[in-house]
Amino acid sequence: MERRAFYKNGTLPWLLIAPQLILVFVFFYWPTSQALYWAFTLEQAWGGGNSWVGFDNFMSLFHDGRYWNTVGRSAFYAITATGLSMVVALMLAMFVDRALKGTRLFQSVFVWPYAIAAPAAGVAFRFIFSPEAGLIGSINQMWPGIWNPAINGWHALGMVIVCHAWLGIGYNFIFFLAALQMIPRSISEAGAMDGARPMQRMLDLQLPLIAPTVFFLLIINLISSFTDSFGLIDVMTEGGPIGSTEVMVYKLYVDGFKGLDYSGAAAQSIVLMVLVIALTFVQFKWVERRIHYN
Repeated sequence: MERRAFYKNGTLPWLLIAPQLILVFVFFYWPTSQALYWAFTLEQAWGGGNSWVGFDNFMSLFHDGRYWNTVGRSAFYAITATGLSMVVALMLAMFVDRALKGTRLFQSVFVWPYAIAAPAAGVAFRFIFSPEAGLIGSINQMWPGIWNPAINGWHALGMVIVCHAWLGIGYNFIFFLAALQMIPRSISEAGAMDGARPMQRMLDLQLPLIAPTVFFLLIINLISSFTDSFGLIDVMTEGGPIGSTEVMVYKLYVDGFKGLDYSGAAAQSIVLMVLVIALTFVQFKWVERRIHYN
């Protein structure tokens, strides 16, 4: 039987949700409205307010070749980091789900990276991948110049992607392990009795059954890769070398807070917001139809 709470006092429910509504308005809707205002206006050269320019800021943005390079780099960053994080997390969840010796310890250890702040992880990975010290430093001593993210853009981008994927493994691991443990053991046992190897059972039996979880994590990881990469990039590379690690969210910061192009940065924030909304809409409306929940 469904139970609902009824309030005789009509103002009490509004008082209870008022703090949350205030937080949402102050930290979400108000900044969004200001970004919209700045995106369609342009500050006068000598002050005195903003003048309405319509879509000029967006047209200038779309005709900028550097911006499109940033969009492509952001897409590559998001797809690669998401794929790497989810594949590794799924493999770890598969091993832990087999209930081998020490799995209780692994269940807690694999979650630890998710509790580490992104800037702290960035500092640690910057040292690990340093060409002069750390683990990679010893490799550079044997093969000089084989690794140097300070001058090689692909090395720097790969370093940031690996760190971002590592941070997301713990989060993905929790969901994958929970989904795998919801699958009846009889299904895996039946596959084993039919001669299916562990990898074949994962591809043919377990992975289709946890498709809703995979779909959910795919959305969350892609959105996180587009929007939550600022801290890592600022600590590890600051967008360099020569802009090779400059993704959309970091270019927005550079143009707005360092270049003082508030209108252009606001237009970039609107484009990023629309991109994330469109990505989520397409995934829910198109991909979801190809996933069986029952």
